[in-house]
Formats: sequence, C-alpha cells, structure tokens
Amino acid sequence: MTDANIAGFANESAVRLKLAEQKGLRLAIACRTVVTGAAFLWYGAAPFFSPGFEPRIAAIFVLLLFTLVGIGHLCIIGSRFDRWWMKYAVYSLDTLAICATFAVLPISRADDVPQIIAFRAYGIYFLFPLLAVSCLSLSWRLVLWTGAMCVVGWWAAFLWVISGMDHILSWGDIPSTATQEDYENVFLSIDFIGRGNRIEETAMIFFATVALAVAVYRARAVFFAQVAADLDWRHEKTLRERVSQLLGKYLPEEIAQKLIAEDAPLKPQRTRGVALVMDIAGFTRFSADNDPEHVIGVLDRFLADATTAVTRHGGIVISYLGDGILVTFNAPVQADQPQTSALRAASDLIAAATAHGFSIRIGIASGDLVTGIIGSEARQSFTVYGDAVNLASRLEALAKIHKVQVLIDKATYDALNDPSAFTSLGSLQIAGLSERVETYALVLPDQPMQA
Repeated sequence: MTDANIAGFANESAVRLKLAEQKGLRLAIACRTVVTGAAFLWYGAAPFFSPGFEPRIAAIFVLLLFTLVGIGHLCIIGSRFDRWWMKYAVYSLDTLAICATFAVLPISRADDVPQIIAFRAYGIYFLFPLLAVSCLSLSWRLVLWTGAMCVVGWWAAFLWVISGMDHILSWGDIPSTATQEDYENVFLSIDFIGRGNRIEETAMIFFATVALAVAVYRARAVFFAQVAADLDWRHEKTLRERVSQLLGKYLPEEIAQKLIAEDAPLKPQRTRGVALVMDIAGFTRFSADNDPEHVIGVLDRFLADATTAVTRHGGIVISYLGDGILVTFNAPVQADQPQTSALRAASDLIAAATAHGFSIRIGIASGDLVTGIIGSEARQSFTVYGDAVNLASRLEALAKIHKVQVLIDKATYDALNDPSAFTSLGSLQIAGLSERVETYALVLPDQPMQA
C-alpha cells in the first residue's frame, strides 16, 4: 500500500469500526434495558399476581433507576454527548450493582438468616449474561474491563458479607477422614461460606473473560482485514478504470477492457467476420483550404461521431487511418449478423458525415480475420489482418473510381437478408488478387461524390 492508501485504510477502518461499535453497544444496552425494565414491571406488579407478596421499595427504585440509565445511555450513544468512558461506567454500574445485591439485599425478612445464603442459593452465573453482552460492543477492552469488574465486585461482596459474620466454616474445616456427619455439620451449616467455591466461580469468570476478549480481538482483526480487502478492491477497480480509460484512447474500448480483465496479452484469434474501411472524400483539398487547427478540430468531432455510430452496431474501431477508420465486426468480440450490422453502421456513418459537411467512401468485405497483440515487450498494439481487411481497403479505393459511397463484396452481399438496396457492378479486378471479385454498390440517391 502507498502512504495515501494506508491513510485511507486507517480512516475508513476507524469510521467503520466506530459505527459497528456504536451499533453493537446500542444493542447491548438495549438488551440490558429491556431486562431491567421487564424486571421492574414484574417485581412491581407481583402483588397483583401473588397476594401476600410485599416488594421492597428500594428494589423497585433500583430497577427503575437502572432502566432509566439504560434509556438515557441509548439516547446518548453516537451523539455529540457520547464519551468513550460512558460504556465502562455503565457496565461497571451493572456489574457492581448485581454483586451489591448479593451483599446487601436480605435473602429473607427474618433477621437470623445470614446473607451468605444468597451466595449459596444463587450464584455468579447472574454475571455471565452481562459479560456475554459486552462482546456486542466489539471492544475487547470493554470485555476485559467487565470481567475484571465481575471478579472484583464478586469478591468485594463476598468479603463484605463474611466480615459481618461471628463464626464461619469452609471446606478447610472438613477433616481429611470426614464422615457423613462431618460433611453435614460443615456443608449444611448456616455459617458455611464456601471460600473455595468463590475461587472456582471467579476462575471461571476469568477464563471466560480472556476467551471472549480474544474472540472479540480476532473478530476485529477479521473486520480490519475485510476493510483492507474492500479498499484494495476499490483501489484496484479505480486503477483498472483509469487504465481502461487511458488504453481506450489508443485501443478499442472492448479490447482495453478485455486486457484489464484478463491481465494478460490477447492471444491471436481467427474468426469469420466483416471488415469496414472508411475514408473521407476530398479531404486532401479540405486540408489545403483550412488551417491545421481547424482541420484537426473538425476531424476529431467527426471521428468521435463515427466511432459512436459503429460501436452502436457492435463494430470495433481497430485503428484511425488518417482521415479514415478501420472497423471490424465479429472480431475479436462476437456480434450477431455482422454483415447486417456493418451495413447499418455504414448508413449511420454516411449520416454523420453529412452532418459534418463531409462525403465518405466505404468498402466492406467478409472473410477470415486474425486479431491480436503485436509488437515488442516495450511497445505493443492491437491489430487485425487478413484478406477481408485488404479487400475492404481495395473496395474503398474502387468506390472513388465508380463514384459510389459504399462498395461490398459478394460474401457480404450473400449474407444480407435484404440486399435489394444494392446493385451489381459486376466482376472487378482487384489489385493484388488474381481472381476478379463480384462487387455491389449501395444505391443512395442524392448523395453526390467528390473527386
């Protein structure tokens, strides 16, 4: 990558990742807000479904507060009031609040039931959904932070509870040769705290946190790889379009696109097609009577329209021959009914020439055409050669002698669905050919020729 590409990749990645993190965080906060909101409604409405149940006002207030915090955070995410630390604060609040519930929310209304029973009756699994939801943010740092808060909060709540107990029992109080009665006396005691269980629980949280953080980190790596691949693809596409446009100035557009798509020189190929050679009648005199700048300007405009006229019918401009063009049909790009397409293109060429104040001559011949790239490693060009090209050039020259605008050979004439617009000029001797060639001229009234 170039420096510009690297900078573009960094900016693009940052923007996309920020949007992805915002969407994930919004989903995570929405989930916890729905849960706290549902808990608030369920807990507050419990007396209507369970007569005799008396909800704690403090619990209702806390659930309502957490629901409002979630709604507020949802409104802030992605706005100008959003700050990077807010998500850490919200997850810390949720995590520590759950842990505090185990420490301060009485398990029973009776005063003689120790709070340690909350740890034994329930468990740390209440924190796992919070840890899992933090992964939606696509921030491995937030995952690690949430896991750390779970461990710290859980142990803080546990130590707070046991600090207020007069007598505690744990796994270490069970003798190595314990009997069933020993287990019952310790494990079923109201004072059993299960310190080893807390170690196992937080160890599970720790390993789950690390695993999830690594998964999120790898997901981000895949995300960056996809962004890089997308940028490379767009860069390559732009480069190919620029090269195609540049080559299109010197090669037929279809050939340039094929070269770009295949990344390899076009192999020579032989096809049965049609060659069309066009030349402007009287162009030498026109050039002598006008300034070179005017001549070039007029010629450029006409050749641009001429190129449009032939490509409209599937023809490919192989080269510009001074004031004329060489066009092929069905070579190297396939075309249906190339003879008919060539005649339609010839008609449009005549119309375009008339619009520019020119008169043209056209020779059309059918036969084998060989197309391909020729030249050295340093410089190459696309060309076409074959008997049809030579014959089309000779027919264009004969059109001047016979004072017609379009002259075609018998192979082209025989392939036409409706040849009624042509009249036979008989067998003509063609320079360079041993046999005479049947020729046909297009009948176009009111089209005077220039010598």
